[in-house]
Order: sequence, then structure tokens, then C-alpha cells
Amino acid sequence: MKFTSLTAITVALSCLAGTSAWAAELPAAQQSAIIDSVERGREHLGATALAIWEFAEVGYQETQSSALLQQDLTAAGFTITAGIAGQPTAFVASFKNGKGPVIALLAEFDALPGLSQAVSPVEQSLHAIAGHGCGHNLFGAASSHAAIAVRQWMIDNNIKGELRLYGTPAEEGGSAKAFMVRDGLFNDVDVALHWHPATVNSASQGTTKANVSGKFRFYGTSSHASGAPDRGRSALDAVEAMNAMANMMREHIPDGTRIHYVITDGGEAPNVVPNYAESYYYVRHGDPEVVLSVIERLKKAAEGAALGTETRYEFQQIGGVYSMMPNGALMSVMDRNLHRVGGITWTPEETAFASKLQQTLASQPPLSSVGEIQPAKLSFDGAGGSTDVSDVSWVVPTVGLATATFVPGSAGHSWQNTAAAGSSIGVKGAVVAAKTLALTAAELFVSPETIAAATTELHERRGADFVYRPLVGDGPPQLNYRGDGK
Repeated sequence: MKFTSLTAITVALSCLAGTSAWAAELPAAQQSAIIDSVERGREHLGATALAIWEFAEVGYQETQSSALLQQDLTAAGFTITAGIAGQPTAFVASFKNGKGPVIALLAEFDALPGLSQAVSPVEQSLHAIAGHGCGHNLFGAASSHAAIAVRQWMIDNNIKGELRLYGTPAEEGGSAKAFMVRDGLFNDVDVALHWHPATVNSASQGTTKANVSGKFRFYGTSSHASGAPDRGRSALDAVEAMNAMANMMREHIPDGTRIHYVITDGGEAPNVVPNYAESYYYVRHGDPEVVLSVIERLKKAAEGAALGTETRYEFQQIGGVYSMMPNGALMSVMDRNLHRVGGITWTPEETAFASKLQQTLASQPPLSSVGEIQPAKLSFDGAGGSTDVSDVSWVVPTVGLATATFVPGSAGHSWQNTAAAGSSIGVKGAVVAAKTLALTAAELFVSPETIAAATTELHERRGADFVYRPLVGDGPPQLNYRGDGK
């Protein structure tokens, strides 16, 4: 499997932000109508986002969250196809109005385990185990309401084409979109749009890290840990031996590689030799080839650990995603529309909440930054995490944006983010995202030149001989990856 190096490819400067001579901007009256449409739905958008925040459902278990978004979209006139790509909580909402471009919006809605938090500027965990520390409750609601506004604009102006909203579960480790891409659900899409909650407002586009994840399960023999230790073979010993080898491996892997793990099952009682233990690993790097190489080395470490402890092991792959393919042509359009919408203004009460929350942070940038739009940049540094949006970006020209839904200085996947995502601070950022997505999608419907330029850029970046080979392999989605998986 050969992948094209993103950093080795250059694209004409005309693809960068601020040079969008091909873009057909919407008439001012239509822009205003779209913004007004989102604004009229602001209260419902917020109610939907906060309801999903309360559900706090983890990957592939988002039954209430998915149903609520489907309900909103059905009421708005979309046709729903549910249970796509072998995922019960995934869906596609479609509105067709004759022949024309197919524009897709992506909507996520899964929560993270272990991040339960009240809407409070101080840490205050609830009884629930999951929380929206990545703001996907805002993501799903804003994308859906952007789609609703664009549909109405298409009807009012007799715009030809198809608008789709992809309800995509399990972004946090489940690689749902990769299975959708593998199953051909994006084959006829012209452009895909997404957004993500953040601490700033920005249309910058960059690469991410490719990622393969999976669970290493070890099986041993139980015995009394004191009365008959010689008869036992500890599966936990095997997990710990593998982890030790993985940690020594860090010195001898390519720069930029990330290996993370947790022990998800280490036994039940100290006086019982564990006959079962499990660790959950992620491997990341900007180059998918490196990821595949390192995960194979981890399998050898697991094999050695099993041999040394006289246990046996199994590996179950959970996810696998590409690195992001940025698109400068689309960035230009998204950036212009984000500037048109503008930044965020907090009330005195929201500012007071943010100020108190920020006291818990090591970094404390000015709170006023949420009212600003950051300069749009095209980056190839491969920094940050991983996302299954990346797989979409290798087969369809894709663009995203970030809006300030979190308090400046907050870290991703934190209780601080969970608190903000359940507050009016988060909702205000989601409204900015919905307006920007709606304007950008509408503009693309009437600008075949922009779509053509974005498609040409994608083909140049990925290379003429590129063939998509999913890193998730050929198995089904692991619907219980947040459970015990046994």
C-alpha cells in the first residue's frame, strides 16, 4: 500500500486564501436570507445541541442523539436513510431538486467516556460516565441546522442539485466515516463540508495524523494468587510485559509517531490470578505507512509477551483513519464566509463564567479573542490528533472550519470543554458555524468553477495513481468498542 506524501506536493498560490477569482459569490439578498434563516432557528439549534449534551452517548450507542437529529431533519423535509454502512446510529438526510452538484455536510454527535461534567466553571463531575468534551453535540446540531437553512434557500431560488447531511457516529475512535467511504457512500459527492468546536474562529486547513487503533486481549489461567500461584498464568502480566516493550520501542520509531494505551481490563481481585486482561492502543503518524508498520511491531511485542507469560493473545482492530487532505481552493471560500458572519460576543454573565473557568487553566489567552477571526493558513505540519473526516478528504474535496465554542486556553477532551459545550458559550459558537457552513454550501451550489478547482487540487495532491485502501480493513464496524468487546 503506497501513499502520496502531502509535504512533497505543492499547489499554485492561487489556491490559497484570499485568491478566489473563480468563486461565484451569492447575491447579498440571498446571503442575508440564509443568515436570517439560521438566526430564526437559533433557539431550536441550541435546544437540540443541549439535549444531545445531556444524552452524552458514546460511539455507536448514540441512539437518542441520532434520533433527535433525524427528527429535526425529517420535519424540515429531508428524506432519511438510516443504518448506513452497518452502523445503526448513522444516517443520510437528503434533499434533491433536479440535477446538479451533490454537496454534503457532516454531522457528529458522540461523547467521550469519563468526561461527565456539570455546566460549571469548577470541576464537578456528575454520575454519568460520558461527556461532550469535544463538543460533538454542537457539531451535529449546527451542521443539521445549516442544512435546513440551505434547503430552504434552494427551494426559494430553485437551485438544482442534491444536499446531503451525513449523520456520522463514533468519530472518537470508531472510524465511522472510514467505513462509509469504504462502502462507497461518498462516491457521487462533489464537496464535503464540516466544522469543529474550538477556542478560536478559523478557516485554516491542515493535515492530521493517520491512526490505527485496536485492543490486545490476553488469555491466561486463573488460580489462587497466594495458595497456588504456580498454577496460574497471568493475563495481566502479559499486558504489562507488552506495555513495557512498547515503551522501549518509542526510542526506535520514526519521529512524530504517537503511541497511547490504556489498560481496559486488568482483572477483578488481587488474590485471583487474572485469566483475562486487555489493553487498548492507538498508533498515529502523518504517514499511514508508518502507522501500519508500527502496529505490526506492536503485534510482535504482544506475541513475545504471550510467549514469555505462557498466555495467548488476540488483536481486534477498532479503527483506522487517514491523515487529512487540506484544500486551499475551498479554504478561500470558507474563510470569506466566516469573515462575513463574524466573531462572537459574550454577555457579561458568559464572560464571568469564562473568566472563572479560565482560572483553572495553565494558559490564559485574552477572552476577547473569541470575537476575532484568525488568518486562514494552509498547513502541512501534521500536528494534532486524528479524525475520520480525513478519509472523506482523500476521495472528495473537503473543507472545514473551527469556531470558538470553548474558553480560550482550554485543552481538548477536558472537563472545561465539556462544561462550555453545555452552555450558551458553546451554542453561540455553533450558530457562527451553522451560518458559515450554510453560506459556503450555498455558494458552492452555484459555483461549478470552484468545485472544479477544488477537485483538480485534490487530484494533484493525492497523485495520479492513488487508490483508496481503507485503514479500517475489510471487517465490520466494531459497534461495541466502548464496551467490553468480549
